[in-house]
Amino acid sequence: MATTTTLPMTKTSLRSATDLGYKTFTAGKFRFERDEYFAHIHFPGGRHIIAVDAFLRSLMRDVAWGFFYGTVNFDNVFGTVNHYGTVEMFAGLFNKGYKDANRHYVEKFQSTDLKATFEAMLIDWTNEGFDPFAAPEETGRPFGPKKGSNEKAVQRQRVVAQRMVGLKGDSPYRSDASGYPVNRQFTDVPQDEPEIHAEPGFETEVHAFNLYGYLSRSDVTWNPSVCSGVKDSLMCPTTEEYILPIIHGNDRVEWFIQATDEIVWDVDDKNTGAPMAKVTMRAGDVAAMPANIRHRGYSPKRSMLLVWENNDGRLPSMYANQELKPYPVEF
Repeated sequence: MATTTTLPMTKTSLRSATDLGYKTFTAGKFRFERDEYFAHIHFPGGRHIIAVDAFLRSLMRDVAWGFFYGTVNFDNVFGTVNHYGTVEMFAGLFNKGYKDANRHYVEKFQSTDLKATFEAMLIDWTNEGFDPFAAPEETGRPFGPKKGSNEKAVQRQRVVAQRMVGLKGDSPYRSDASGYPVNRQFTDVPQDEPEIHAEPGFETEVHAFNLYGYLSRSDVTWNPSVCSGVKDSLMCPTTEEYILPIIHGNDRVEWFIQATDEIVWDVDDKNTGAPMAKVTMRAGDVAAMPANIRHRGYSPKRSMLLVWENNDGRLPSMYANQELKPYPVEF
């Protein structure tokens, strides 16, 4: 005769953000809480969950970039859209399943207000020893109850050169003395600087610097900084390792020039997330990321990437209104 054993029910309860020492944050009808492992995002009609290390890395970029160009997708559900003065925060806006079921939610904020909330969340939720700008091998763990903070890391100022790094009164060079040692994966990069011989009177007009040496001393990953600019043409080089934390949805064309090593890109439809292409870029390759896609990169070894941005504020509406084709050239 068969017998059945009934096990006693064990009741468990999750520890709240308050119990763990973290604050809960609200912005409009969104509410943000975290536990040992996850960020919980509540919004009218739904709730979303993201691993807290991935959430903090994405939040760090959204804050540091001032919501960047276009859409910053933290994953395939949650993110922000920059309208340059105002910003939309959304759940499911660019997710076909949410849209088809009419379960998406969008709310608009003043950019300064939402940035202040995000900054406060980043400070409170980042424990000591964890740097959301660093590669995983270079930083500690963000998990568990609240333990200290790392305000120095999360309050870094993004490099924004007005003309070019190294010019008098502009963004300075990096050096051991200024706290920027050569990164562990760039020890083979030469550090010598070019000689500049300017005609008298043109000393502030002729300039050059060792970009590879400068980037070899970067202490952050996936953070395009403006190293030179001519009107709206901005050269934004960066060093990449592991995974681009966000999935960037373009509102204009941006150009990538792979300077060293290799990055593999997933390219998807901006609105639905449907896969469109897999792009492998090796040193010397050039690619244009169209205005109608979203992309995420994977860099097995720390690499150098030059991102060329057009800062013309008219471009988002021109692409949205189809005054310009989403790609820059036809062959």
